[in-house]
Amino acid sequence: MTDLPPKPATKPTRPHFSSGPCAKPPGWTPEKLDIAVMGRSHRSKLGKVRLQYAIDLMREMLRLPDTHRIGIVPGSDTGAFEMAMWTMLGAKPVTTLAWESFGEGWVTDAVKQLKLDPTVVRADYGQLPDLGAVDWSSDVLFTWNGTTSGVRVPNGDWIAETREGLSFADTTSAVFAYDIPWDKIDVATFSWQKVLGGEGGHGVLILGPRAVERLENYTPAWPLPKVFRLVSKGKLAEGVFKGETINTPSMLAVEDAIFALEWAKSLGGLDGLIARSDANAAALDKIVEDRDWLGHLAADPATRSKTSVCLTVDGADEALIKKMASLLEAEHAAYDVAGYRDAPPGLRIWCGATVDTADIEALGPWLDWAYSSARQ
Repeated sequence: MTDLPPKPATKPTRPHFSSGPCAKPPGWTPEKLDIAVMGRSHRSKLGKVRLQYAIDLMREMLRLPDTHRIGIVPGSDTGAFEMAMWTMLGAKPVTTLAWESFGEGWVTDAVKQLKLDPTVVRADYGQLPDLGAVDWSSDVLFTWNGTTSGVRVPNGDWIAETREGLSFADTTSAVFAYDIPWDKIDVATFSWQKVLGGEGGHGVLILGPRAVERLENYTPAWPLPKVFRLVSKGKLAEGVFKGETINTPSMLAVEDAIFALEWAKSLGGLDGLIARSDANAAALDKIVEDRDWLGHLAADPATRSKTSVCLTVDGADEALIKKMASLLEAEHAAYDVAGYRDAPPGLRIWCGATVDTADIEALGPWLDWAYSSARQ
């Protein structure tokens, strides 16, 4: 039996190492929420004001142009993306891009549920398909940042400016970490629990003018449940994009998101958030470079995620990764760092802006200890 590396003497004071919903912004406490709105109807004057305020903050932080609408919808990012698919697809041919689990989910919806016979363009985990081969005469569905593979599109240059089809971007682990070219995006979706560290259950749907035109001039061949209906009497239901949600939202979750957005604004907005994510990703890169048993699942740095960073572990199988994650959690050093269940066995480290770079830097010795301990 080889000697184990020493267990680090100090732990991060705020362990935010999370693959998603646990990474609250530094300084978050329940007392920071506006409790006056708790228990009030979302249709009350106060409720409407707070929902509109959340939308206004998102627009400001994302630098979203006035041409695009923002709506808070049910079902997290999945609900928002499926709402877009069910209401707008079928008018044109469909191309779906998949290089990780959630992209494959949209393939399943398009093939098995909507039966659209889409063109499916795939790449293995860690890789990106040939974006230059995408046919923009069709509607195109893709994930901007592959949360479960750590692979992202490099930019928006590959999206045709004169596209005939609509661009549908699942941006749930990309917004607030990258500068999204909104002129290239017709539909975008995300959820608060990823880069903002907010509570789950609510999705955000962003529609550009071409998406609105599709909604108002196309009726799908299939029935739509109430929570998907964005059109009334042939016109966009504008209230949805002014805080008049289709179903009842959690005002606690709304206040939580508002806190995160105000925190983001205090950092300098989008530029501040991007800088924090960049610093965190760089700190994790240094950890990987210093260890021959660690690697990046995404081989190309140009398409490597800066938020949901997926790592390979030499000789690892599912059991070893599970043991490492359990050891780290028991020491309150890192939470939820096992890779996604459908991905190759490995680690997934959240490097979004809600994490302090010092916490990422502190992770290296803990990974050494967990790796050696789990192999004994």
